[in-house]
Amino acid sequence: MWSVLWTAVRTHAPYVTFPVAFVVGAVGYHLEWFIRGHPPPPAEEEEKSISERREDRKMQEIAGKDLTKVVSLKEKLEFAPRAVLNRNRPEKS
Repeated sequence: MWSVLWTAVRTHAPYVTFPVAFVVGAVGYHLEWFIRGHPPPPAEEEEKSISERREDRKMQEIAGKDLTKVVSLKEKLEFAPRAVLNRNRPEKS
């Protein structure tokens, strides 16, 4: 008899455990908010990621600048990037 009972419980376990888990979760959720008090207000704006904040800061920095006025390459003192420790560059005399 016990083997028939355990076989039936094992066969129908998903149909029994889901409603039990659902009820336990719902009761726990409402009990938690009852103990804590009122639920927190919804966030007005989601917190921005670091990259989004960086992009916003860069946009604010360049907002007041005239981006059409740039230094020409002829006016720059050194066009080529400096090599590491100046090993690959000839000495200037």
